[in-house]
Amino acid sequence: MNDFHASVPILRSYNEDAARAFYIDFLAFEVTFEHRFEPDTPLYFGIRKRAWELHVSEHHGDATPGSTVRIDVSDVHAYCAELNAKSYKNARPGVQHQTWGYDDMSISDPAGNKLIFGTRY
Repeated sequence: MNDFHASVPILRSYNEDAARAFYIDFLAFEVTFEHRFEPDTPLYFGIRKRAWELHVSEHHGDATPGSTVRIDVSDVHAYCAELNAKSYKNARPGVQHQTWGYDDMSISDPAGNKLIFGTRY
């Protein structure tokens, strides 16, 4: 019998500097690895925030731009306040109270992918 482990979503990126500014500087993920086949080729990198992992790829065909990923967090209100305190020029997220039992904060990355951070209430 096989055990299943956490999934690792892959999101498309078009601009390494913008992706790093968003995921590393703004959202405070840490880089776990970086891969290029050769210098000046597209970047594929892994990032992590606590127990949650994500891969970001500049490779054509690795992922569809405009995808959405849900990430459960223990306190979305505190995370939202932390992010807004950074005064990131491309996002001022807010939290929405959803009727299905979550408080959600949606943020789009520079490639148009949407991350929804949520806390069950």
